[in-house]
Amino acid sequence: MPETLTLTAPDGATFDAHVARPAGEPRGGLVVIHEIWGLTDHIRAVADRFAGEGYVVIAPDILSHVGVAPAMGQELFALMNSADEAMRTAAQPRMREALAEARAPEYAAWAVGALTAAVDWLDEQPGVDGRIGTVGFCFGGTYAFLLGAADDRVRAIVPFYGTAPDASRIQSIQGAVLALYGGKDAALMDALPAVRQEMTAAGVDFTPVVYDRAEHAFFNDTGRRYDEDAAADAWERATAFLALHL
Repeated sequence: MPETLTLTAPDGATFDAHVARPAGEPRGGLVVIHEIWGLTDHIRAVADRFAGEGYVVIAPDILSHVGVAPAMGQELFALMNSADEAMRTAAQPRMREALAEARAPEYAAWAVGALTAAVDWLDEQPGVDGRIGTVGFCFGGTYAFLLGAADDRVRAIVPFYGTAPDASRIQSIQGAVLALYGGKDAALMDALPAVRQEMTAAGVDFTPVVYDRAEHAFFNDTGRRYDEDAAADAWERATAFLALHL
């Protein structure tokens, strides 16, 4: 049964996390990191799905710390995914204001510390036995990269359309990386050649997969950019990759 856990970040601030456990013996542990919308029902469902694959899963809420609680994130998501372009345009200033603090360097340092606390919790769970990975989506994909760079206990890193860190942080990544991208996600596609070079130079086991016809956020089946075929293939690749490395 899913549960809610309260953890403490290195600065003493507390944050909640959704926890889902497998029915049988764990095959490892996962930190699932949400999109820029926060710990929505969609991300909880994804965490539960990974638990169904045999993992102890923790999905931390790291945006409430800067005022974007799950209910607000869900509301912003609905506005920005409206079929009405005028509604999406009108919502953009509100979204920028709500997420301003989340773009500050100080927040990034806090968030990585909070995610490391989630790894600490996983590392103590029976049956995990040091087999720890992370999966993140969009904003969470970026933080999956950062968590992998910050914590060498993370053996497998699966960023869905996340922005890779700079070369100095890439050099700190010890785990294997499976990075999943939409081919129509222009900014990440433009950056990918340099990311490949930096990963190779750092000796990181880096496997990028590009779905040519997919856009950013193609895995989110509650959003307007969902791509059923790309999402299904990405799930199969992600679960096989985690099984291999954990």
